[in-house]
Amino acid sequence: MANTAVAAGLTVQQWDEKFYTEYIRANRFKRYMGTDENAIIQMKEDLTTKPGKTVTYALVNALTGAGKRGSATLVGQEEKMNSRSCAVTVDKIRNAVVVPEIDEQYSAIGLRDAGKVVLKDWVLRLTKSDIITALGMVSGDYAAGIKTIWQATDAGAITAAQDAWVTANVDRVLFGAAVSNYSTTFATAVGNVDDSGDLPTYARLNLMKSLAKLASPAIRPTMVNGDEEWYTVFCGSKAFKRFSEDATIVGFNKDARVRGLDNPLFTGDSLIANGMIIREIPEITDLAISGGTSADVSPVFLCGAQALGFAVAQRSKTITDDTDYGDKQGVAVQEIRGIQKLMFGTDASVDTTTKKDNGIFTGFFACPALASA
Repeated sequence: MANTAVAAGLTVQQWDEKFYTEYIRANRFKRYMGTDENAIIQMKEDLTTKPGKTVTYALVNALTGAGKRGSATLVGQEEKMNSRSCAVTVDKIRNAVVVPEIDEQYSAIGLRDAGKVVLKDWVLRLTKSDIITALGMVSGDYAAGIKTIWQATDAGAITAAQDAWVTANVDRVLFGAAVSNYSTTFATAVGNVDDSGDLPTYARLNLMKSLAKLASPAIRPTMVNGDEEWYTVFCGSKAFKRFSEDATIVGFNKDARVRGLDNPLFTGDSLIANGMIIREIPEITDLAISGGTSADVSPVFLCGAQALGFAVAQRSKTITDDTDYGDKQGVAVQEIRGIQKLMFGTDASVDTTTKKDNGIFTGFFACPALASA
């Protein structure tokens, strides 16, 4: 009787699929990822089935005309649909470990299991870092090189990109306590934020939300349970501390949420205030910019639907390699993907110029060192 064995290649594919699924599930941003237009981070896997360098995200602006009523003629009076596009470029990322193992662990599956923990930890940290970087993008992509709001300004390309971004996103930024702090020169606007009157508070967060709804086009909230509108706010630990101590936010979470040890005031989990989920991302703390009176200014990102694009061309794939006459066994992980802020052009004739952030309103608040209570 001949036994039928599972093909080794199929076993590897199953392991790779499990690795990819587990690492995506463990991603701190997983709850905000989805495949439809309602997700904050919209995933597309178009290039997994066909060759290509970019995945195009499309935006069709809402109709604004009055239409026709009664017996008025509609033929020849149709309204033009304005469509916009944003290309997310994919690139290969990879890393490897060498796993010295005893003879019975020399199989491909043994090697993959041995390196699984460190490789998954690496790709998790890289993905989180890329998402945070994407939140602060002002231009570029990961393949061509990017520029961000927290890069030190200079006399060259970074300053020009920051100024162009803040000019195009005039209705999508708030510097400190007042709209009047705005300037088309990014460094000047940040310099208007000081550590005496521009700290993060509920009132300023609520102002961000109102401005996001009044922006043109408006920043669309994510929809939950059919008709509930929500924004998600990502901020660093210093800003989160200020929000968690704000009397209004404390009142919302103390009086309107579940009592007991599961309350976020005990657990330190996400806070909720007026249709906003406030989420602490410690790494954002390190992205401070120097503001007025040498204040540390930290970005706060209020996100709605389609804030970021996550394009996948190749899911996580493991590769083994034997070197030194078989004495050293290595395992590598690689994937081809791109993570970018979705920015759609507003120019009347060219849909990829004068780009605006699609689903992000960015606030800048003073976050001085936590020297005392």
